[in-house]
Amino acid sequence: NRRAHAILDILYYIGMQNKGAKTMIYFNCDYTEGCHPKILERLSETNRLQTPGYGEDAICASARAKIRAACGRDDVDVHFLVGGTQVNATVIAAALRPHQGALCAETGHINVHETGAVEATGHKALPLPATADGKITAEQVEAAYKAHVNDASFEHMVQPKMVYISQPTENGGLYSKAELTALHETCARCGLYLFIDGARLGYGLTAPGNDVSLHDLCALCDVFYIGGTKVGALFGEAVVLVNPALKPDFRYHVKQRGGMLAKGRLLGVQFDVLFTGGLYFEIAERAVRQALRIAEACRAAGCAFFADSPTNQQFPIFPNAALGKLGEKYVWSHWARVDAAHTAVRLCTSWATTDENVSALCADIAAAMR
Repeated sequence: NRRAHAILDILYYIGMQNKGAKTMIYFNCDYTEGCHPKILERLSETNRLQTPGYGEDAICASARAKIRAACGRDDVDVHFLVGGTQVNATVIAAALRPHQGALCAETGHINVHETGAVEATGHKALPLPATADGKITAEQVEAAYKAHVNDASFEHMVQPKMVYISQPTENGGLYSKAELTALHETCARCGLYLFIDGARLGYGLTAPGNDVSLHDLCALCDVFYIGGTKVGALFGEAVVLVNPALKPDFRYHVKQRGGMLAKGRLLGVQFDVLFTGGLYFEIAERAVRQALRIAEACRAAGCAFFADSPTNQQFPIFPNAALGKLGEKYVWSHWARVDAAHTAVRLCTSWATTDENVSALCADIAAAMR
């Protein structure tokens, strides 16, 4: 299905598609478009500006200052990298010794969607059973830690040294402040780092019912990152190092992993714009509202959900016949085969999702489910 849609797109853009053929509407992910217009405008304005390289320019400094202000912490280090997999591999490799690994949800990005990138650095992902919405608990972490240290053969096994979670999770779940506090306290007691993948952090921070802020993340974990690629930027993620033990030599690791962009100001420009006037939160909140409109339409049409999510990712379950009808016009991500007649899909919104496309999808969902 995805390959067929990709081929149609290629044919369209090289002028080989038949005149008048339909253009598909994409709800499969939150990075199908480029970047927010304000970023594009600022990139154009600064295009001829001469700056130092590798993120050591004044624009990156401004972006770091704005992120620190949003976090309410002047003592955190902020580093700009290009993509989420690169961040995960770099942070984990920088934090861990060769014999150590990272506990994570079995559905966690480092375990299932990064082609072994963490293992390629020499560190093992140590998966734990996850809830339907993709979370793990402090109790699971402590049990895994104790199982290791109490095993007579502990020196023959990978040592847990980090807990990796995503906020939101791969299945759209949100950790509450109480859950993060419990994880933080367990990690502190067991001597583990807590690393929060924030590829879609903006959507989590602006979701209904969320009680976690950037201030809280700085207090409750050792390192996290603020996703840009999936939240309005062309590309880029902002790593926030909180624990002083992780700060020395981090730029060496960034360089070694290919993350030190020569024209680093391109990353700085984007985060400087996103963190001016609350734009990051504004566009994330709008995307969440659009997703919840779609969720309501699915419920009204009688759809169940694979996982509950208050974020820009929604996971409705459709009869395969209904998906056949919707597939003539829309693109989604296949998520799970529920049974022979039903499939769970992921529908995503972003900064660029239009009212018109959401309204059309909602109407077509109702029609397909009749």
